[in-house]
Amino acid sequence: MSDWPEPAADYVQAIADTKLILGHRNAQWSLAGPSLEDDIGGASAAQEEIGHFRQFVNELQSQGREKEWLNGQRDPEEFNNAACLDRIEGDWPAYVASIAPADRASWYMIDAIDREDMTGLITKMGEDEYFHLEYHDARLEALAEEDPETIQATLETTLPQALAFIGPAEYDDEADPLTQAEFTDRSVAEIRDAFADHYRDLFAGTAVSLDNVDWDAPAREEWDEVRRRVGGGSISETDARQLRGTKNELFAMD
Repeated sequence: MSDWPEPAADYVQAIADTKLILGHRNAQWSLAGPSLEDDIGGASAAQEEIGHFRQFVNELQSQGREKEWLNGQRDPEEFNNAACLDRIEGDWPAYVASIAPADRASWYMIDAIDREDMTGLITKMGEDEYFHLEYHDARLEALAEEDPETIQATLETTLPQALAFIGPAEYDDEADPLTQAEFTDRSVAEIRDAFADHYRDLFAGTAVSLDNVDWDAPAREEWDEVRRRVGGGSISETDARQLRGTKNELFAMD
């Protein structure tokens, strides 16, 4: 077992769970996009996200987390994914405005990990994520022209949820336990600033206003550090059952 500081396993598990649910959501929507290109892109992203999740499972096993449990043998409330992925409310524009913030937040958090033994893994993930994030931004820019109302309304919910996933603004260089322990080389506060700046720049000059986004979320006293969210909530039991592969096991038994 390696020398991770105590909060690091929860941090990495939350990222891994977000990767798992990103893969699940991308797969669900891989035949529902407005074009064949979108369907193919979603299917490819689903495979890559699940691959990233499996790599993190290997890392988490080295910290004593059980592989079967990590792979889905748990209740919905035990998945610590970004809350904006719990469910997709709406059609294609809502889907894009839900998965994009979660994917960018998780990548910024991964890129902040400062471990020599994880450098190769993070570099490979970054190569995949470059294309994921470019794709999301291009689709968001197009949808900001086609359906600004839906994009704006969705982001007013999903951006604060993604910020809660990153962590509270109070976690600066002096307060962030993982930066203090040298597990990450950027504090939560720095990651939040980069995340917020990106989306403000992306939508500058478009019909989508981010003025009503709660950029200060989450309130530190309300934040669940393990689940990296505020106010509970989870994926559905149907999602959890699909991730467990319960029906596949029944078919195999038959």
